[in-house]
Amino acid sequence: MLVSNRFVVIAAVFITCLITSNIIAVKLIDLGIGSFEIGGFEVPAPLPAAIIIFPLSYIFGDILTEVYGYRQARRVIWLGFLCNLIAVGAFWLAGLIPAFNSEYQIQVHDAYVFIFNYVPRVLAASFTAYLVGEFVNSFILAKLKIRTGGRFLWSRTIGSTVVGQGLDTSIFIIIAFAGTLPGAVLGSMILTHWVVKTLYEVVATPLTYAIVGYLKKKEGIDTYDYDTNFNPLLVAER
Repeated sequence: MLVSNRFVVIAAVFITCLITSNIIAVKLIDLGIGSFEIGGFEVPAPLPAAIIIFPLSYIFGDILTEVYGYRQARRVIWLGFLCNLIAVGAFWLAGLIPAFNSEYQIQVHDAYVFIFNYVPRVLAASFTAYLVGEFVNSFILAKLKIRTGGRFLWSRTIGSTVVGQGLDTSIFIIIAFAGTLPGAVLGSMILTHWVVKTLYEVVATPLTYAIVGYLKKKEGIDTYDYDTNFNPLLVAER
């Protein structure tokens, strides 16, 4: 398949959402959704600020699979992983280099390190959750498209997101925080994240329909993965 400008734009937005979400995830926000009990008190369940944009990566992942097929989505998923790895490596390296010797720049350096000093455990959680969640999401959507004969797009995007985001959220929180927080807190965090991300997909369904319809018309394609090898490692498959 020849790569079109539209495909490049969708892939770029997908990767931008991924990298941006990892940068802003350090900030926890309170949307007043979900809570857990500590010492007899109800405490709001925190959400990473990444919740603002990370679900968009799933939406654009759905669009890639629906229009261009699993093969092309697989390439973009791995490209996103590589770009994220480069970004994290650059953040880490910049933090190791001594700051310019001025009081202000030393303060900037300390703040920089505080924000971008990713703990290896959190990185492992993020990378693992991303790969599992995105590939499962793309796989389910591609299979459901064949099963439904291309009808009921909403059922494919929402259904694949429910499973993909569920795995993504569970894997990340368990790997990143297991042993540091009570089980009830972990469960509340997983459930809250999962519900919010799924609702995000539901609300964005009209946008997904509009973009998918536009791309199918302009590109003149509507890919079905009848003969696709769904092995996530076959990046070079055509």
